[in-house]
Amino acid sequence: MPTAVASDLAPFQQTLREGIPDVLPPARPLDPSVSHAPKRKDILTAEEKKLALRNALRYFHPKHHITLAPEFAQELKEHGRIYMYRLRPEHAMHARPIDHYPAKSRQAAAIMLMIQNNLDPAVAQHPHELITYGGNGAVFQNWAQYRLVMQYLSEMTDEQTLVMYSGHPLGLFPSHADAPRVVVTNGMVIPNYSKPDDWERMNALGVSQYGQMTAGSYMYIGPQGIVHGTTITVLNACRMLKEPGAMGKLFVTSGLGGMSGAQPKAGNIAGVVTICAEVNATAAHKRHSQGWVDEVISDVNACIDRAVEWQKKGEAHSVAYLGNVVDLWERLAARNVHVDLGSDQTSLHNPWAGGYYPVGLSYEESNALMVKNPAAFKQRVQASLKRQVAAINSLAAQGMYFFDYGNAFLLESKRAGADIAGKSGEEFRYPSYVEDIMGPLCFDHGFGPFRWVCTSGEVKDLATSDRIAGDVLEAMLKEAPTEIAQQIADNLHWIRNAQQNKLVVGSQARILYADSEGRIRIARAFNEAIKKGEITAPIVLGRDHHDVSGTDSPYRETSNIRDGSRFTADMAVQNFVGDAFRGATWISLHNGGGVGWGEVINGGFGMVLDGSADSDRRLKAMLHWDVNNGIARRAWARNPNAMWSIEQEMKRTPLLKVTLPNEADEGLVDSALG
Repeated sequence: MPTAVASDLAPFQQTLREGIPDVLPPARPLDPSVSHAPKRKDILTAEEKKLALRNALRYFHPKHHITLAPEFAQELKEHGRIYMYRLRPEHAMHARPIDHYPAKSRQAAAIMLMIQNNLDPAVAQHPHELITYGGNGAVFQNWAQYRLVMQYLSEMTDEQTLVMYSGHPLGLFPSHADAPRVVVTNGMVIPNYSKPDDWERMNALGVSQYGQMTAGSYMYIGPQGIVHGTTITVLNACRMLKEPGAMGKLFVTSGLGGMSGAQPKAGNIAGVVTICAEVNATAAHKRHSQGWVDEVISDVNACIDRAVEWQKKGEAHSVAYLGNVVDLWERLAARNVHVDLGSDQTSLHNPWAGGYYPVGLSYEESNALMVKNPAAFKQRVQASLKRQVAAINSLAAQGMYFFDYGNAFLLESKRAGADIAGKSGEEFRYPSYVEDIMGPLCFDHGFGPFRWVCTSGEVKDLATSDRIAGDVLEAMLKEAPTEIAQQIADNLHWIRNAQQNKLVVGSQARILYADSEGRIRIARAFNEAIKKGEITAPIVLGRDHHDVSGTDSPYRETSNIRDGSRFTADMAVQNFVGDAFRGATWISLHNGGGVGWGEVINGGFGMVLDGSADSDRRLKAMLHWDVNNGIARRAWARNPNAMWSIEQEMKRTPLLKVTLPNEADEGLVDSALG
């Protein structure tokens, strides 16, 4: 490393090594240039507020308590949380090349890089509150935790494991080289204490956190991940229409925040015209400046007119409607505009604390009401959902295909009393996108969001990895059976066009959907390229938890499990444990995710490829399990595509032997219960 570069890095590396400083940094005012989390509910009793303060002060030597106690008490009063803003580091928060991190373990350095990326202001939704996306998906609860974790990672050897309790580093423990370097759990609370207000209380106390799906496991790569998933969803939704195809089709949805911000970009790639509503002007203009949405319009009629104009041209285009989505839906219905595809991606897993904004109030008025009068705010949200559903029902009656995008829209609408109930015993009037699309077409066949990060930070390394992945998929497509050929073809098209779509935000990362065979073949090719020097530094493998095996979520990932087991979480927990002893570099298990606290258990992993034979051994063992655990569970639920897929895998893998179901005759069952 050149001397000048080393000199520039010295303050950064020193901060990471020192942990909580002996001399406190000066207090820092709130930076108005970044988006901040809304004030949280004032839920603690007077005694609990004392406990929250004592819990926060335990990170610091008693000599600092006289300074920090009143400061933290004020944070709790003003924000509903103690974020410890004073401890926020001076260095810029972004993913640096792996060699810039002061670490004894190469694996630990890669994890430091991923943490930095999750807190990059270009990536994170509320970076100074350590929230990456979804309104409350946190990497850590406070900045003391960040500093301690970085210190531990800088000291760690490959004979130690860092244990993380909901953002809190419990400590480094002796382990061994084959063990995970970090084990993360978030929100693992006793089931009877897993309601939203339980999270509010425990998070305010500083004892638990909401890690979302990939925020608290350091695997978020910006909205690119959801761009790809949404592209696949929209493409397949268009194939299900009475007149299949994307050209000239209108897609209406909402949300331009963290994950939801990917929707208009995905719509453009899929080839539809998209209107995406957003009440937060900062979020809407941020996505426009990033090139993820083509234009922003605040007049609802002008917005609709613009979309219809592009429909007539037969060209893809995206419009952000700066306003409330209910106004958009009602105006579309009043004007009798034909909408082909409809969905919603507001953060309805978090409806009472900034995840959904009711119609009739401004963004600022809503933020104030949710704190001053939570009961009144809840009433406004539920009334708003009723109106939204009524307008959607009107358009659906005219032929719109509406689907829930896994954000708890159907669930919260039902709880609000909206007209959302299904017919003939169906729970909801509309399907989850997993029920119709992702479940049978992707997850049951083992296809899910495989992702990687080039730790060199070099654009050329990402381009090389794109080429390698594309070559693997191209070879697989030539021999693919009919059942999975379309999935491989869609992902081959995606990866060949990834560079021109300018999907990178933050680290040099990429995502595509692949089955276990595809993931293993791509990963082995990466490892070989690193060994030969064609890729200049290690690659971190990972995935979204929104995948085949990682998540048990009855209203999303496992919504097409119909044997009565969709409310069980054996699969996700087994996935987490199995990844650990098959070679993952770090593993994570979370309560909560895109559908809400108490509604899902999900597990994830990270794996560092360094070009070694050891990496080759690990990737084959772990990636095979990481996918086929879920296919086996789905096959046992009698999902036809999963039964086909696991039978194919057993032919490929002699050591794999899975219990398969026997089908019962429906007439026999009916007569037996007579």
